[in-house]
Amino acid sequence: MDNIIKNLKITSAGKFKIKNHPADYSADIKKEDAEGILETIKVQISKLQVELYAENRHALLIIFQGMDAAGKDSAIAHTLSGLNPQGCQVHSFKQPGTEELEHDFLWRHSLALPSAGRIGVHNRSHYEDVLVCKVHPELVLAQHLPGIKAVKDIDDNFWSDRYDSIRNFEKHLTNNCTVIIILFLNLAKEEQKKRFLERIDDPDKNWKFSASDIAERKYWDDYMKVYEKAINETATDKAPWYVIPADKKWFTRIAISTIMLEVLQGMKLQYPVLPKEEKDRLEEAKKELT
Repeated sequence: MDNIIKNLKITSAGKFKIKNHPADYSADIKKEDAEGILETIKVQISKLQVELYAENRHALLIIFQGMDAAGKDSAIAHTLSGLNPQGCQVHSFKQPGTEELEHDFLWRHSLALPSAGRIGVHNRSHYEDVLVCKVHPELVLAQHLPGIKAVKDIDDNFWSDRYDSIRNFEKHLTNNCTVIIILFLNLAKEEQKKRFLERIDDPDKNWKFSASDIAERKYWDDYMKVYEKAINETATDKAPWYVIPADKKWFTRIAISTIMLEVLQGMKLQYPVLPKEEKDRLEEAKKELT
């Protein structure tokens, strides 16, 4: 399983190319073996979650990014299915509202950070401000930023500053015991088309489809460029990106769960050791009970 992570993990700025990461990669794992593999990993993650909660020193933030129909919702549901919901919190970020636009672009994401001992999941994130906002720079105008009165005012320096803000934000989090996993669910354009058609043809999935999905699909190449740029600008050892093949959902879930397991194991979690006074109280309580 180590090779899965090695092939998907991006930590060095400037070297990532989407074309070098096939969306249908499955690491020679067979689909019929997927369920058993996933269940084994889930059991291990569940035990580590208890240790994470008990130790209460680290938080784990998992960020999901990807194109429409990449499978973010289902991946989140399956990845967290074996965990205690009391130790998890999931936030889905839509287009910012009036109050959110009156603050800096990181504000609402800061409010949604997991506390120590918990696992937080962000379905879309602060990266939208260098992804969708870069493809549609007119959205930046709604943020009422000084000196930005028209799209022509949004230059390369503006985006460079945003990447700096993201790197500094994530550096601050990792320096203060929040471990970050950033996942890019890498879906092929042809697979997206197939999933859109399934949503249209299946009445039970009609609610998942929006006309805006087709409109955004026209910007596919632009989105691939901004994803590539964002990953190259922000990937670091402490806040790495993982490019997850998303064409085969069963492998997507294995890959994400494997990454979670390795990251949790890397925290070297330990149950708290009680001081002597507390241990003495436990012995007294045991005597009373018996």
